[in-house]
Amino acid sequence: MVDDTGTYLYAVASDAAVPCPRGLKGVAGRDVRAIVKSGLVAYVSTVPLDQFGEEPLRRSMEDLDWLGATAHAHHHVVEAVARLGPVAPVRLVTVYSGDDQVRRLLEERHDDFADTLARVAGRQEWGVKAYVVKTEAPPVAPGTGGQEPASPGTAYLKRRQASLRSREESWRDAGARAERIHDALRSVAVASRRHRAQDPQLSGRDEWMVLNGAYLVDAELAEEFARAVDELRGQGIELELTGPWAPYSFTVLEEGGPR
Repeated sequence: MVDDTGTYLYAVASDAAVPCPRGLKGVAGRDVRAIVKSGLVAYVSTVPLDQFGEEPLRRSMEDLDWLGATAHAHHHVVEAVARLGPVAPVRLVTVYSGDDQVRRLLEERHDDFADTLARVAGRQEWGVKAYVVKTEAPPVAPGTGGQEPASPGTAYLKRRQASLRSREESWRDAGARAERIHDALRSVAVASRRHRAQDPQLSGRDEWMVLNGAYLVDAELAEEFARAVDELRGQGIELELTGPWAPYSFTVLEEGGPR
């Protein structure tokens, strides 16, 4: 008989952090438990494959409500176990055939996980997003320079061209400022990542997002990092600081690691 359950993996830590918070619930309301192997601990839940199997997941991942609830539950578990010590979160909806496959993962990728955990120990991830207000070109006055008034069609094209030039210049200026901001912040961090700018539908804002950065910062430098963000505000750029988070952006293993 084919087993109708799988093992959902949230994160990996050192086995020194084994105790799982009592009553911790994960995706689909399932209990979270620990699998220990080779000096590591994997935090997992048993999940039904009629929801988390390959084909059901393809459909579910297109359901934004389901995806949001699953991401929230996944994040909740990662944050809970991160309080126990250094943790390596894995990608959303990482599902294995069973506990034995997770044990093999811990054994085969032990050194990779150990290196990752050592790299993030005593450090936190902070997020910084930079937004710039969209600008439009001023209207082109008709009949300037002693010329005959332009036809309505020509006047519209001139306004359109001026608007496009203004937007392009604003985008270039904002991009250059974003680079300078990123360079300044990564000088305080031990590692940094630039993620793709979010679409306004995801960010919930109308402004252009010109920076979506993640920064791994020593815990004792958290206040210094926040001050650096404050000093970079202004000049038409709005900065949004979030965190601290578990180090999601700095614990994804290379090809061959957890899927």
